[in-house]
Amino acid sequence: MEQGRYGVFERTRPGGHAREHEGLVWADCPDSLVAVGLDAALEARARVYRGRRPPVSDHPSIVVLYVEAEDEVEPGVKRVKEAAPDTRVVVLGLRAELALARAALRAGTQGYVHAGMAPEQVARALSVAEKGEIVLPRDLLADLVTGEGDVAPGLAELTPRQEEILVLVSEGLSNAEIAKRLWLSESTVKQHLRRTYKVLGVKGRAQAARLFESPRDP
Repeated sequence: MEQGRYGVFERTRPGGHAREHEGLVWADCPDSLVAVGLDAALEARARVYRGRRPPVSDHPSIVVLYVEAEDEVEPGVKRVKEAAPDTRVVVLGLRAELALARAALRAGTQGYVHAGMAPEQVARALSVAEKGEIVLPRDLLADLVTGEGDVAPGLAELTPRQEEILVLVSEGLSNAEIAKRLWLSESTVKQHLRRTYKVLGVKGRAQAARLFESPRDP
């Protein structure tokens, strides 16, 4: 079943059997080529609704917001969150752009993916984001940590959970807020941070957060 450019797409498996769905993804993406690629990436896992307004008949499990410029991120996120306040948001860009990833995190989304990623990577990232975890391409995460693109000492030894907690620390979230965002206990967050500080060779929260500061003009 296909209901036009801004409808719900339901593909069928070879032989005519409908595939199983894990949820409804609202793709706020006016770029037809990018939207078709997103639909193809998710066809084995979810229904995809495309449109500037949220679906009326069903609540989306996650929103994928396509943007082309950094200044589009905050107003776009605000708009989709007003329309679907209890739904997590992931920003989608055309390529791996540090500025867009940083803006996505500042806007309170679950992270950033881009059209250059493999379909299975995008699908897996959205599945993780739907559970409340932060998702970022690893190369962009390295750029965020150093502010320049060189991997900070110890970064390769961090676990994915430690990385996402460190990202949230850099955004100014408290341990309690991080625990709520990631569905963890506050004591678990503290344990992760202690190990992270040790691996990175920093003394505390302030030094860790400074790893994420944007490079400044000379």
